[in-house]
Amino acid sequence: MGLWTQFFPPRSKFSVDDIPDLSGQVAIVTGGNSGVGWETVKALLAHNAEVYVAARSKSRATEAIDTLEAATGKRAQFLQLDLADLASVKASAEDFLRRETRLDMLFNNGGVMVPPLDQLTVQGYDLQFGTNVLGHFYFTQLLIPIMISTAKETKKTGRILNTSSVAAHQFGQRNISYGTVVPGPERTKLGSVMKLYMQSKFGNILLSNELQRRYGGEGIMSVSMHPGNLKTELGRHAGHIIKIMQAIITYPQPLGALTQLWAGTTDEGANLGGKFLYPWARVGEMPAIAPGAEEQLWSWCEDQVKQFNNSQS
Repeated sequence: MGLWTQFFPPRSKFSVDDIPDLSGQVAIVTGGNSGVGWETVKALLAHNAEVYVAARSKSRATEAIDTLEAATGKRAQFLQLDLADLASVKASAEDFLRRETRLDMLFNNGGVMVPPLDQLTVQGYDLQFGTNVLGHFYFTQLLIPIMISTAKETKKTGRILNTSSVAAHQFGQRNISYGTVVPGPERTKLGSVMKLYMQSKFGNILLSNELQRRYGGEGIMSVSMHPGNLKTELGRHAGHIIKIMQAIITYPQPLGALTQLWAGTTDEGANLGGKFLYPWARVGEMPAIAPGAEEQLWSWCEDQVKQFNNSQS
């Protein structure tokens, strides 16, 4: 199954109509106010899940929630979350834990793509790596205990769905260049926001694999995926060449939700832990990964969030 089929995938054998009834189940979708996240929330609501739209902008999220309610007759909940600020990530997880006693599905769907090189997170990390990788790591780490307890109580597999990209295959390295995710000479020398994007999407895969290794035996399934080349707002900062490519080989937004919904809701999806998925709803090829790279990234992320874990809210 070649890389080419990520750009030109065969027709999906899975549709949103195949999603089982999700009554009683609770899901969080980061970036659920637009794009693939919006489509994911819509499908989950339509199948009776309780869904939290985790987003930075309350006004944009509320607008999306209103529109989704009109479409499905079900109302999602808003969860304040800025993945580019670790303090916000902690506050968001704590807010959720005050409101709920279970979590069945966590869609780590939000992200940024090729913003200006000088844009950093609140704590000073590369905006793409800090948002796409570190922010999601911390959010997931804080929610793992409730997911494990939910899996034990319900005797159902908890699902963590990690949005990566075909860009992870194009990264060309087998590990993270840690000097490029903070200001300094290594980052300046690299000078490529697209390379940093590829690295962040590679990082999503590393953490997804490590999540599976650590928690697969405790009822958790973690999987990473390329949602497809889609007509969404994600590429708004992209250069002209990328935008031309996107115009030629992009697909409708609703298709982008299929793969993570397949992995997140079906019986078949419970057995996909540690895989890398292609559009639409298929198991694909894992990019080359250096031995120990997953655990190294996990340890690095743990070091970065340690001060927030030790602080009182």
